[in-house]
Amino acid sequence: MTSELVFMPLGGVGEIGMNMALYGIGPEGDKRWLVVDFGVAFANEAHPGADLIFADIRFLEQEKDRVEGIVITHGHEDHFGALFDLWPRLGVPVYATGFLADLIEAKGEAEPGAEDIPVERMKQGRRVQIGPFNVEFVPMSHSIPEANALAIRTELGMVLHTGDWKLDATPGVGKGTDIARLIELGDEGVLALVGDSTNAITEGSSISEKDVEEELTRLVALAPNRVAVTTFASNVARVQAIARAARANDRHCVVVGRALWRFIEVAQEQGYLTDVPEFLSEDDYGYLPRDKVVAILTGSQGEKRAALARVAGKEHPAVQFTKGDLVILSSKAIPGNERSINEVVNNLASQGVNIITDRDAAVHVSGHPKRDDLRKLYEWVRPSIAVPVHGEEMHLNAHAQLAKDLGVPEVLHVRNGWMARLAGGRVKSWDEYFGGRLFKDGSLVGTFEEMGIQQRRKLSFVGHISVAITLSRKGEILGHPQMALAGIPERDANDRLFIEIVEAGIFGALKGMPGKKRKDVEVVREAVRRSVRSEVNLHWAKKPVVAVMINLV
Repeated sequence: MTSELVFMPLGGVGEIGMNMALYGIGPEGDKRWLVVDFGVAFANEAHPGADLIFADIRFLEQEKDRVEGIVITHGHEDHFGALFDLWPRLGVPVYATGFLADLIEAKGEAEPGAEDIPVERMKQGRRVQIGPFNVEFVPMSHSIPEANALAIRTELGMVLHTGDWKLDATPGVGKGTDIARLIELGDEGVLALVGDSTNAITEGSSISEKDVEEELTRLVALAPNRVAVTTFASNVARVQAIARAARANDRHCVVVGRALWRFIEVAQEQGYLTDVPEFLSEDDYGYLPRDKVVAILTGSQGEKRAALARVAGKEHPAVQFTKGDLVILSSKAIPGNERSINEVVNNLASQGVNIITDRDAAVHVSGHPKRDDLRKLYEWVRPSIAVPVHGEEMHLNAHAQLAKDLGVPEVLHVRNGWMARLAGGRVKSWDEYFGGRLFKDGSLVGTFEEMGIQQRRKLSFVGHISVAITLSRKGEILGHPQMALAGIPERDANDRLFIEIVEAGIFGALKGMPGKKRKDVEVVREAVRRSVRSEVNLHWAKKPVVAVMINLV
């Protein structure tokens, strides 16, 4: 049978986050697989009770004996965060650079019961043979150290999987994008470019981390009182910029938040964050004069348990703000987090705290390429096929159109669970839907249905009523029905108690029911359930979830 090279994303296409992609080579039914990234997305109000969302890996589990390994491009949660929950199902080798390997180890130590994940440590610029795939780690700039594109060589051609990237001549921490190597790869011949689409709708090029550091230094110099800066804990270059801005203005740098400390410790172990002042802990904060402190806090996305939200809500044990202090949001809102961020900002504003965001000053730079950056990449690499990934529909469509305008011969439209043939036959994509989602709920992982999320969502809108009835063998009611109402209004528009309305529904169902039917438990249960829902609906215009328990004596 003819061998073919295919690409199949399980997550991260048509959405931001949860990145996971498969490359397969071989004949139909006997392919060897390489997994690129193993990411997570964060649940929201549409998934009540759930904490995290993963790509469904049931296809990988079925093909486990043919999976050669997992390669992680960089250390953001949306690219490696699913490892601790899903890697044990596969148990295949994991490949990552030293910074990420240390981060995985540190995160594992912080999670009780987490399995030890052995990681093959790779150096940027090196190549490794993983089954039929030869993988080169190509340095790229991003908002975290040691981000990589992957040059994946196979017998049918080379794919450049860009990962998350940007162009920055002065990235602050780590290596910048290796433009010379990208040009060399283009000269060697790139079959397909599978690329980041996050900023494909935005014209221009990004500013540099160096520009952000200079702006932060200027703003701190102008501030008469405390300055607090919130950013992504993983943005080591930004942490360095904030610390240097503090030093330039003769201020101490205080770190608030466990996630920040974890990244700082890992970065220092890997030789980063050497030219910065000493980081002080939150215990030192209260002893420093107001004009001598710059605090770095977690919580740039409004997370309720993170440091900034706790300080804004006056719930932090060691850190407080007072009127006239300055808070700088050195980050951008991830889509879906706007409400949480606004709540934090409003809490700060109510205390008289001054606030600066990226709309007011150059205090943030994206880690993703804008349209001019994409144009340069296509000029250097000159692929035969473009496959836009890592973005929502508008980003993917903009990237696809840009690639067409640049003369790329084939531009493939793919979505999660689709398969695309890159070589070994006609280049095309098709919807076979191997995808899906898994949800982490507490310590359990399962599908939307298995975790009961749909039922919880319904309960949040219509409430729940429990009814317990005791019947004799003859079908006679013994005692009084027991009722429990949760999430139901106390009274209707006429001031009648809903517990009375429920009781009326129970007796309405039983009244006039022949004795013979009352002996059938299932008939009684369904009749009472329907009657209670109908009675409540008459007074509320909503039908609650009703559970009826029958006890036969």
